[in-house]
Amino acid sequence: MSTAVSQTWYMTQRQLMVFARQPAFAVITLIQPVIWLFLFGNLFKKVVELGGFGTTSYLDYLVPGVVVMSALSSNMWAGMGTLEEIQRGTLNRFLTTPVSRAALMNGNVVNNGLVTALQSAIIVLLGLLGGADYPGGIAGIAILIVASVLLGTVFGALSNALGMLVRQRESIIGINTFLLLPLTFLSSAFMAPSQMPSWMRHIADFNPLNWAMVAGRSAMSEHPDWGDVLTRGGALLALAVAAVWLSIRTFRSYQRSV
Repeated sequence: MSTAVSQTWYMTQRQLMVFARQPAFAVITLIQPVIWLFLFGNLFKKVVELGGFGTTSYLDYLVPGVVVMSALSSNMWAGMGTLEEIQRGTLNRFLTTPVSRAALMNGNVVNNGLVTALQSAIIVLLGLLGGADYPGGIAGIAILIVASVLLGTVFGALSNALGMLVRQRESIIGINTFLLLPLTFLSSAFMAPSQMPSWMRHIADFNPLNWAMVAGRSAMSEHPDWGDVLTRGGALLALAVAAVWLSIRTFRSYQRSV
């Protein structure tokens, strides 16, 4: 177990070095969250007058949604990195080493989790600078970040598995483009559940993106509903474990094909 953990950390460091050498990429990934926060936040700021948002500031409501959406959109492309390593032959060269096969897959997932946590913290800080209020304090913010990392782990691991299966950029791009908007708008990202059509509200109950938002918003509120936090957070954790297991199984299938 200790060997697998150390090998996973080694593979994670390898990914982190790539991220550190491209600081412009980190800045670019924050452009879309800034647009969501400040353009959408100002455009729809009066929507809270409809009621059901649990706050008088739309920015307070929007920040957790933007954190979670950013985690989703950035991790959905993890499979592209896996596919690139397949095409370069890097992954096949690693197969000739004694490194753990789980470490080869999980290094990417852990790297994405660390990057997601950093990105989430920056978005929370930007929201604070923009006037957002977080009654739940540091603990609430921490739970929101953990929820976003768990969601990112789910979709990052599934994206890796997809890269192993399809091995084509066009397929990954098509599937991600197809899923991103429905997952976003069939959630409480922009609108309070009480203001959503009933059929959308029922679908949102089964949307992992919405689970992370509900857990994060509740934890950051003045009076958290710990039942919501624990049930949604537990569901995300279970789904993340299943997704990581699936990605490892898919990798072993790839290994047998080469």
